[in-house]
Amino acid sequence: MLKGHLSAEAQRFLCNEEPAPSGRSEATLADLRSATKAYITPAVRQVLATTKVTTRHIIINDVECLEVRPPKTTVSWPILYGFGGGFIQGSAYEDLTIAAPLCAMTGAALIIPSYRLAPEHPWPAAIDDGFSVYQALCERPFACVGESAGGNLVLAAMLRAKRAGFPLPRAVALLSPWCDLDMSSDSQMFNDGRDPSLKIQESKTAARLYAGDHDITNPDISPINGSYDSAFPPCLITTGTRDLLLSLSVRLSRCLRESGVEVDLQVWEGLWHVFEWHHRIPEAQQSMRNIAAFLKGHLTP
Repeated sequence: MLKGHLSAEAQRFLCNEEPAPSGRSEATLADLRSATKAYITPAVRQVLATTKVTTRHIIINDVECLEVRPPKTTVSWPILYGFGGGFIQGSAYEDLTIAAPLCAMTGAALIIPSYRLAPEHPWPAAIDDGFSVYQALCERPFACVGESAGGNLVLAAMLRAKRAGFPLPRAVALLSPWCDLDMSSDSQMFNDGRDPSLKIQESKTAARLYAGDHDITNPDISPINGSYDSAFPPCLITTGTRDLLLSLSVRLSRCLRESGVEVDLQVWEGLWHVFEWHHRIPEAQQSMRNIAAFLKGHLTP
């Protein structure tokens, strides 16, 4: 489903706003991590004040997590949330511009694993951490949400859970999921330079630092290659026509549908990779409302 026309706020962002720091390389990674956190911190502070959610650090199965709680918890099911950053940057804190509104809109607690990052901790460290937390949460009804690399983590965790006989979530939402580390899909060519938040060379660098010499077709690395069936939960996927990873969302939605999974693919006109991270844009706010309604519809009795 193609969603709407580009808002004036989104147009101004494309024309005027300073993009988030970029230029991934192993040599500059530490500086990029610091610069990205500094860039998003004012927005995080604003969204925390607006939503009135609370946060605290907790440990689940030896993995440090950020727990986000709404002003009033109205549902008993938690949401396992995977943050983005190509598995080489990002943090639970930096994704609060998405996680905090989602928490407030659903009335559910969010658990965000602070999974280990490459190249200090290459694959499978991130997936191991995410799956450790998954195992603790899946003892009761729950949902999963992941953006970009966090979408990869959520898919890989579900594939592991299916193989091991653990319960699957009741619903999953994926925001521009980085589900294939083979950087040869169509949109990774025609949207390189059009997407203000992600470039093809940055993705290639992240894939190399994360996967190393391992076979990137391994479903634990590129979960689009996994074995899915109708037991997997309903899935909402969001992307934009400028998204460098647009093709991955389209391919994943087709793969899941052909496996018997219910999928709602929402493609937003003129928008870029994980546009929801920029919470002040009307399309981001509407997409978050759509995601919250989707999750509540599948989890609320």
